[in-house]
Amino acid sequence: MSDAERIAHMREIFFTALLSDSLDQAGERQQAMHHRIRPLDDSLVLVGRARTAAFMEVWDTEPEGGNPYELEMDLIDSLKPDEIPVFACGDSGRVAPWGDLLTTAARARGAAGVVMDGCVRDIRAIRKAAFPVFHGGIAPLDTKGRARVMALDVPIVCAGVRVSPGDLVFGDADGLVVIPQAAEAKVLGFAEEKLRGETKTLDALRAGASLRDVFAQYGIL
Repeated sequence: MSDAERIAHMREIFFTALLSDSLDQAGERQQAMHHRIRPLDDSLVLVGRARTAAFMEVWDTEPEGGNPYELEMDLIDSLKPDEIPVFACGDSGRVAPWGDLLTTAARARGAAGVVMDGCVRDIRAIRKAAFPVFHGGIAPLDTKGRARVMALDVPIVCAGVRVSPGDLVFGDADGLVVIPQAAEAKVLGFAEEKLRGETKTLDALRAGASLRDVFAQYGIL
């Protein structure tokens, strides 16, 4: 299975709660982002490979003639299909690095969505574009004079979760998890197994079996 096929398969059948349980089973218990990270449109599923950016807050305007968006542009212009920019912005709420223009450019390159612990703006246009965005808030604030990207494609911590370039990122209406590459095969294997068990569990419950009996048989709740 190619990586594109794997991602399409995950988008079709997996869900965040399933992957969170599978991460727990694999001993990766700190991989769900803080509950304040929410989808802009909870009807959309986000899944793809992380491309990371580390922001640093600044407290004055940029020098005349400088380009405060230089590294942001480098990241967006280099995106490949099924990649997801993941922005570590900090907790101040002063930084809204994503809007309609970056959405348009990222969609044109086949990006799968974007994740940030900062804020998002231009939300009506983004929702109309049906582009998956996970964010830490909504605000009109430009990054110019407030923050700038200091590093690309390095390990970051976003909303309490360590994210490395190439990690699998999965989000839906329940939240967002990050699957480290080193644990990926194990976690996805557990997820497939658990999904089969949940299907049998649901069938038994629909037939009237008790929770206790179903749990005794399948070990799933």
